Amino acid sequence: MRSLPLFHRVSGKPVIVLGTGEAAEAKRRLVERAGGRVIADIEAGLIAGARLAFVAHETADECERDTARLREAGLLVNVVDRPDLCDFTTPSVLDRDPVLLAIGTDGASAGLAKQLRLRLEAILPADLGALAEALSGARDALRRRYPGAAARRQALDAALGQGGALDPMAEGGGARVAAWLDGSEPIGGSATLTLLIASDDPDDLTLRQARLLGSADVIVAEDGIAPAILARARADAVRLAEPPETPGGLTLVLKRA
Repeated sequence: MRSLPLFHRVSGKPVIVLGTGEAAEAKRRLVERAGGRVIADIEAGLIAGARLAFVAHETADECERDTARLREAGLLVNVVDRPDLCDFTTPSVLDRDPVLLAIGTDGASAGLAKQLRLRLEAILPADLGALAEALSGARDALRRRYPGAAARRQALDAALGQGGALDPMAEGGGARVAAWLDGSEPIGGSATLTLLIASDDPDDLTLRQARLLGSADVIVAEDGIAPAILARARADAVRLAEPPETPGGLTLVLKRA
């Protein structure tokens, strides 16, 4: 992974956008769509407290000059069609507000990112955002039903998984949240499973192995498990040298096959 993907909140905040023509207009629309306040002058933007800038001048000299000024002032800069000058790149965005899928290629090919987005647009339900809003509104009810964080995470994983009560690939998920909370049964809360890893290539993981790695609370990996395999685990999963004496949530023990 060459870049750290982040979602930067710009609603109501100043963002500098320099340049003329369609490329600059596209960046202005992008900022405005996210609720940002576009400023077309460097000094005015700095006074307003801008922290991000887009540069879309038609000449390379202008781009390089203004990029240097902006960086010197401490801003992160995106320069259209100049990935070598960019501190960040803009992905192709699939918008199911508040769900956003950002598809990037680290500046390698905007066309590829767009085509991937278009494929996903046809797959994801148009009302996916309603499911996210309903889950957000149900946080207190979720905590009451599943007081433990591990049990709560497992319940959500089961409900949101393929074929689950809240499968995000099915229409109408938002309307099903309340019924799921009323009718679902609490789950056990802890388990320890051993996965035998036969390859260093994460593409060789079975669907079950990939799913378990993505939902485990604790990872115990013997020496020799490839970093690429471990990268498929949740970033916030606890890493231990030995299985815990008192398991909490799902513990996965990874061993070489």
